[in-house]
Amino acid sequence: MFNKVRKNRRLRKIRLFKRQEVWILTFQGWLAAIALMMCLVITLIPSIINVHSFLAPTVPIKTANILVVEGWLPDYALKEAVSEFNQGSYKFIATTGGALEMGSNITGFQNFADVSAATLKKLGLSEDKIVAVSAPEVVKDRSFQSAVTFATWLEKSQLNINSINLLSLGAHTRRSWYLYQKILEPKIKVGIITAHNRDYNPDKWWTTSSGVRDVIDEGVAFIYARYIHWNA
Repeated sequence: MFNKVRKNRRLRKIRLFKRQEVWILTFQGWLAAIALMMCLVITLIPSIINVHSFLAPTVPIKTANILVVEGWLPDYALKEAVSEFNQGSYKFIATTGGALEMGSNITGFQNFADVSAATLKKLGLSEDKIVAVSAPEVVKDRSFQSAVTFATWLEKSQLNINSINLLSLGAHTRRSWYLYQKILEPKIKVGIITAHNRDYNPDKWWTTSSGVRDVIDEGVAFIYARYIHWNA
């Protein structure tokens, strides 16, 4: 009998729940919190709206010697590249890019650099003004690898080059500009030109799913390139 009483006492000491004092917002507290959040949203909206213009800058160098074009650009962006080349004082135009992900068995082209070079020729540029600088196949950091390959080619070419302009597309532009600057400057100055992405209106990018995806993806990719990749 005594052992049974002791066992019952031990069972009563096992507690699965306990009462605890918790602080919660009052009605006035909720009003203050909502007002604070509204103020933050109103303050951040202009920055959010203008993030595309940050990711897609156009700051060309008027005296640039070479126009560098990322080979994966769509045909309409390559047409802009031809127009830019004809208006500038460039010695030649260089296309960059790594291995094609599909279509090489049909087209006969193995990389984006060659595809874009052939396209520029079809668009009217003289073949002796076009140089394809193909990058090796990599799983990640393809823009970085293209920039490194171009820098290596430029060094081996022994050309007297002091500045280039890089042409990219939409929200991808800021990241590519940063990578080329990091690799080439201060020896070679890098200007940037953005071809607008026709999949959405850059002034109202938040109104379409393609615009939102592009800004978010490229924003994250730029942060990775700027703050993670170079510190790795």
